[in-house]
Amino acid sequence: MITERYFNAALLGGLALVAFWAYGADEPFTITLVTKVAILALAGVGLNIALGQGGLISLGHAVFFGIGGYAMGILASHAQSYQPLTLGPLVIEGTNSMPLIWLAAMVAAGLAALLIGLVSLRTSGVYFIMITLAFGQMFYYFSISWPAYGGEDGLSIYVRNSFPGVNTLDPIQFFFLCFMLLLLALLFHAMLVRAPFGLALNAARQSPERAQAVGLNPFRLRLAAFVISGVITGLAGALFADLNRFVSPTMFSWQLSGEIMVFIILGGTARLCGPVAGAAMFIALEHWLGGLSEYWHIYLGLLLLAVVLFAPGGLIGIITRRGAAHD
Repeated sequence: MITERYFNAALLGGLALVAFWAYGADEPFTITLVTKVAILALAGVGLNIALGQGGLISLGHAVFFGIGGYAMGILASHAQSYQPLTLGPLVIEGTNSMPLIWLAAMVAAGLAALLIGLVSLRTSGVYFIMITLAFGQMFYYFSISWPAYGGEDGLSIYVRNSFPGVNTLDPIQFFFLCFMLLLLALLFHAMLVRAPFGLALNAARQSPERAQAVGLNPFRLRLAAFVISGVITGLAGALFADLNRFVSPTMFSWQLSGEIMVFIILGGTARLCGPVAGAAMFIALEHWLGGLSEYWHIYLGLLLLAVVLFAPGGLIGIITRRGAAHD
């Protein structure tokens, strides 16, 4: 019997094995692809907390991804130019330290999620979707009109940031750095689901009225989940910017928000490793089909339609269910 736990272990182990194989075969591009899977899966884990556990369909989650990316770009660019960032009386020195950049990215994304959540979570359904989309578009056009950090051309960082004891310019070492952060996020998500907060959030998702009747506050639960989700997605944005050594307004685009949601749907909504399976499938299709046709999204759309209609449990649901039936 193929249980979801065994499949998750095989999936994560498979990512690591592909990276090891690529390292031994001297295929740095493949390592970069697997690193991209790990980072985008991390962003998916963030959204999965809001979507899978909280039932919050957000089309503006790229806001937090972009904020994380720009936090990295701004701090690294000021370290690169040796010019501090001046915000009125506040003077902030640039830095190339990944831990400091991650902290700044998570704090900035968390504050943005708090402010956006305070407004958008007072609505529900299609109104919530549209408000989060509106916030995403606001940040997108703001970044385009921000010439100090590249405007619509984006901002390049010439040297990847540093982490103690790790050569981040080595693709395999940078992959395992991102992979370990993904594992920590998955562990946190698994603990969150079983914690009283996770159980209360799930109750608020299923029946807000009943949750409120037993003394729970659905608004506060959803807001906390939204902020946690934003923090994790902001970290992923900082890693993605470091991977490419480049940030641009496209990190705020609603298309990216949609892609992160696609990862979750393909892998399995509310499944622990659903974002990992979905991100791996998405990147594989983009790599293999993208080289054959620029219209490869047509095939992705057909696959997504099939999953929604015939396999609501996603890829993980199909495999674990088939395993159980076969056994």
